[in-house]
Amino acid sequence: MSGDEILYDGKGNVIDDAYAAEAIADVHRAIDEGRVPVPTGRGGRPSLTGGNTHSPRVSFRLPEELRELAKARAAAEGKTVSALARDAFERFLRES
Repeated sequence: MSGDEILYDGKGNVIDDAYAAEAIADVHRAIDEGRVPVPTGRGGRPSLTGGNTHSPRVSFRLPEELRELAKARAAAEGKTVSALARDAFERFLRES
């Protein structure tokens, strides 16, 4: 590749240093927001079911304001947002 060659993405945008920096920043935002999984050296989280059984995963979308409330409540209770959501979901289902 020569220094004069212009590269384009699939939408026709020029790929330059600014484009690459924004793409990297977008990946970091996605990781920080939990929108993409990040591989680790670990074998995964412990099973909630017990033993070597896979714990099913449920995900859903919600407004940013509700997410922020959940983060604050989880922090106040010393829990993760996932633990807070599991507890709330379980209470909801048992009361139904």
